[in-house]
Amino acid sequence: MTSLRQDEPVRPTRRDEVAAAGSELIGGPIGRRALLGAHWLSPVRIVALVAIGMFALGMVQKLPCYNGGWFFGATSQYVHACYSDIPHLYSGRGFADGLIPYFDKLPGDMQYLEYPVLTGLFMEVASWMTPHGGTIQAREQIYWLANAGMLMACAAVIAVCVARTHRRRPWDGLLVALAPAFALTATINWDLLAVALTAAGMLLWSRSRPLAAGVLIGLATAAKLYPVLLLGPLLVLCWRAGAWRAYGRAVVGTVVSWLVVNLPVMLTHDASGFHIREGWAKFYTFSQERPIDFGSVWLLISQRTGNPLENANLYASLLMVVGCGALALLTLYAPRRPRFAQLAFLVVALFILTNKVYSPQYVLWLIPLAALARPRWRDFLIWQACEVMYFLGIWMYLAYTGSGDKHQGLPPEGYQLAIALHLLGTLYLCAVVVRDILLPERDVVRRDGDDDPSGGVLDRSPDVFVLGQASQEARHALHFEGAPRVRWGVVRD
Repeated sequence: MTSLRQDEPVRPTRRDEVAAAGSELIGGPIGRRALLGAHWLSPVRIVALVAIGMFALGMVQKLPCYNGGWFFGATSQYVHACYSDIPHLYSGRGFADGLIPYFDKLPGDMQYLEYPVLTGLFMEVASWMTPHGGTIQAREQIYWLANAGMLMACAAVIAVCVARTHRRRPWDGLLVALAPAFALTATINWDLLAVALTAAGMLLWSRSRPLAAGVLIGLATAAKLYPVLLLGPLLVLCWRAGAWRAYGRAVVGTVVSWLVVNLPVMLTHDASGFHIREGWAKFYTFSQERPIDFGSVWLLISQRTGNPLENANLYASLLMVVGCGALALLTLYAPRRPRFAQLAFLVVALFILTNKVYSPQYVLWLIPLAALARPRWRDFLIWQACEVMYFLGIWMYLAYTGSGDKHQGLPPEGYQLAIALHLLGTLYLCAVVVRDILLPERDVVRRDGDDDPSGGVLDRSPDVFVLGQASQEARHALHFEGAPRVRWGVVRD
């Protein structure tokens, strides 16, 4: 007799040793006779509340800067590890003076806002909520609070979307909600807007709504460049599954939504016709011309060798192209079609590892993808520990370089170790995800009976194009202790 257990939720305290040990703080692992779903406080609501609570703790961690570190002392904001771009750019990018991003020139070298259009709109909306009276310090504090309130909403959206993307695994959202690097970096910059739109796009893709998913990916790309990378994994996955219509809808949705947001700012008209607005192009020219900077493998190499690496753009682009080609081959040769979340994590991680700069808040791009790609507490926490060490390392290094002859903080050699920890932690998680792809019986999502719960139209779809031995019958998933043996979603009684 054969039956499907597609509706039974996965209980992490019975599947994950770390989750089981951590649950002792609240009474231990869930019991066999526990009644699930009978309380108004559902798993998704709990995840959202925890995410908001952790975000609030992250705001508390910024108090030393809010009370003076952003305004007084050369290195105070670094010593207390509470730096944020938000208050500094309120006046530095003309919001305090009522200048309109992309249209009004800024005093100084930057000239225009160096952020994509949707992020610029987010910043502008926060400035509307900031009163124009009072001291500049008070206004910058209120501006940070206004942004923090909107970013808190983004954090809740991210946690909820992750909790709902895998229908049977809502508790995986706690990986996002409790991630220490998430709380520490959430209000450094405005990245959570793009992360929230990307998470919502992936949720809609998992619900087999490719056009709506594409619209949100396009909006996310209008807030930060990295979300467009998700179209690459979708291309190869849809190629293997023959789901070209769904992919076409996602691409159309992405392009149209991106154009709707950007065209009004992108184009200007004069007597000679339409032209690209210089203010709109600033983000792209700044990204291209930016030298190697904090956190990147290129900075590590440059500091260790003394080589300025003037061709870092070329090296990074070549590595990215080669890496994407390797991911495409991995997808087509894998014994089982990889899950969408696995490839999404790998391609964004590749971009981060090869990029010219790694700002501390870039970890936010990976946290929701990591929770979906490898929902295993041990591996997730190992990676998070490395990211927290990097978070502390960069601020202590800036304190060292900003303290003059006192040299109070982390010297260059210590900062190089922090960079290496970040790189090794990310590579470790990438290696585990690649192993799950090559050995799908090791994938914790699949060995609970699912195929690709984030895949939408790809979930349980047959392959139409594969390479090598991938067309052979898939191996059995290893069974977890106490769980039934599964064969890609089918339980044999």
